[in-house]
Amino acid sequence: MAKQKKTSPGNIAQNKKALHDYFIEERFEAGVALAGWEVKSLRAGKAHLTDCYVLLKDGEAYLIGSHITPLMTASTHVIADPIRTRKLLLKGRELEKIFTAVQQKGYTCVALSLYWKKHLVKCEIALAKGKKDHDKRHVLKERDANREMQREFRQTNLK
Repeated sequence: MAKQKKTSPGNIAQNKKALHDYFIEERFEAGVALAGWEVKSLRAGKAHLTDCYVLLKDGEAYLIGSHITPLMTASTHVIADPIRTRKLLLKGRELEKIFTAVQQKGYTCVALSLYWKKHLVKCEIALAKGKKDHDKRHVLKERDANREMQREFRQTNLK
């Protein structure tokens, strides 16, 4: 049985692939409409956001492709669909801002993480621009260069 890594006590799931594939421009916090068995599964940390995105339709936002594995003990009386479409709860101004950015400016709306805020489940979504392959390579080179600079800095401070 593999151990699950958790970065913080409030964090449920992260979409690291989105951070690799997109330049994140602006972040929003949205509530998620969930069923009871989904909340119990999220408390157990059984969620994945790897191929997840946000669909904007009819003035509302929906989370598509998120996978919440049902617990056997919690979903005995319900037919559980692990990858059902979940509604995101946003304010009207935020929805309008996201709609205009996606339609007019060519942004993509992606889900970055699921986390607990007190007793509520929140989803961090972001407006993002897609990275090209050369952009990804450039980011990796910058990260390696920064790591080397940190190593050199530590070496000089130790002496």
